[in-house]
Amino acid sequence: MGGFADAVRERVREARAAVAAAVEAGDAYEAAVARDELDDALRVARGHGIDIGGGVEVEEG
Repeated sequence: MGGFADAVRERVREARAAVAAAVEAGDAYEAAVARDELDDALRVARGHGIDIGGGVEVEEG
């Protein structure tokens, strides 16, 4: 499952970055979309037992 797990981890990293960028920019809509993507990526990771590390919380701006 190495390739799949790596792809899921990358999806989570990208979603976290998108949330942070949207919050930094003050774009509430993009932040909501990015959070939905992050939630879905984390759900997939949990469903497959993939360790993605911490840091899912993002400070609201």
